[in-house]
Amino acid sequence: MNEFDLKKALSCIDVKADWIGIREVKETTTYRIVRDLRPESNNINIDHGIMIEVLVDGQFGYYGTHNLSYESVKHAAKQAYIQAKNAAKFSVCSFSEEVRPKSVGEYISPCQIKDIPLSDLTNTLVESNKVLKKSNKIVSALSMARLVNMDMRYISTNGSDFKQEFMYVGPGFRVIAQDGNIIQSRSYTDQCQQAGMENFNQDYILNKCESLQKEAIELLTADECPTDKMDLVLHSDQMLLQIHESIGHALEVDRILGDERNYAGWSFVNLEDFGNLKYGSDIMNITFDPTIPEEFASYGFDDSGYKATKEYIIKDGVLLRGLGGLESQKRSNIKGVANFRACSWNRAPIDRMANLNLEPGDAEFPDIIKSVERGIFMQTNRSWSIDDFRNKFQFGCEYAQLIENGEITKTVKNPNYRAVSTPFWNSLKMVGNKETFGVYGTPYCGKGEPNQGVRVGHASPVCLFNNIEVFGGA
Repeated sequence: MNEFDLKKALSCIDVKADWIGIREVKETTTYRIVRDLRPESNNINIDHGIMIEVLVDGQFGYYGTHNLSYESVKHAAKQAYIQAKNAAKFSVCSFSEEVRPKSVGEYISPCQIKDIPLSDLTNTLVESNKVLKKSNKIVSALSMARLVNMDMRYISTNGSDFKQEFMYVGPGFRVIAQDGNIIQSRSYTDQCQQAGMENFNQDYILNKCESLQKEAIELLTADECPTDKMDLVLHSDQMLLQIHESIGHALEVDRILGDERNYAGWSFVNLEDFGNLKYGSDIMNITFDPTIPEEFASYGFDDSGYKATKEYIIKDGVLLRGLGGLESQKRSNIKGVANFRACSWNRAPIDRMANLNLEPGDAEFPDIIKSVERGIFMQTNRSWSIDDFRNKFQFGCEYAQLIENGEITKTVKNPNYRAVSTPFWNSLKMVGNKETFGVYGTPYCGKGEPNQGVRVGHASPVCLFNNIEVFGGA
């Protein structure tokens, strides 16, 4: 980050606000893409700017600028002041600086290998693409690396002064196989983490790509997924989406309060459900945990300065807390978490899920499979659909295997399942142990007007659900 003196900039602001904060963000994104043995993208993008926020008459105003000068900061503060004054005329909830707590400290992403020559990274992507293209039945293969370095600094008039340095890495591999009019795909795109270049270990990647292309070809001759009610075992990589859609978005407090209803919808959850709703079975334990070092949305403080701590959202199946930052907690009187987040310097923070995880149980994977008389084991999301209230859903997966009399028997293609959120989670029958626990993430969670795409993380073990509606079809 360039040495722009935020404290001097703060002292230059001359508006009569009750509180003022400055958030500076610099993000450098590197893309490397190889498609069908040809390098396709070799880009580096830099985005750098400042958001000024002020509290006036119980309301916040915001104004962002990419011009890092003291005059620009003064101008931004005056514009934010005008916004806050105008908002105060229509206030439905009055805020104080209590929702911007004083925080001092730093957070730095874990990293074993910070840098490797980009030529080495490109070579790894090319070699992985060769593995993906080994069969003439493979009609398309993609190898991708997304690397993001983000530096953030935050100061305020009530003494906050913290910085956070993030390193995000996202490998991405996808292969498409075709035989006549049958087309199948396998992918590995959700292992986004906070880590270093150790996540691009060539031996690991080549082995993973070997499995992907073999499974894609295997699916070409596989039988269609049966249509019936049966036990459903979900791999941790599919639990990523299951948690995200049927828990994460449903529990964002600003959504429950109606803030997203004209864009991303409401929620089937009501304020009176907190402390009462039996969201899932007794073995369901969901945590908000921005303290797992490698998980994609780990951090020390949210964008209000609220210190991030691990909290149980659902304990023993009962809903306890909402995914709401300090402003939403003030509005709703519901306990929340440190999840008031913005996607960049040019957006105001809103309630966002961060690391939302299902805690491991004690079941070993072989015992989960042995417990199933008739069922199916699904991996890797392919399609999703869920209603505006985050209640009724239908998800499709890339790869599935039938389970018969306690044994995995054969591969089937085009597997899908559908259910309703709370009955589905109440059917949770077994939760895998730490050996089945996978840590995943995505950079593309969209919400807000104007839209904000943020990074979220989800970690989960393998899980068994009882008597779920399963069906085939692309």
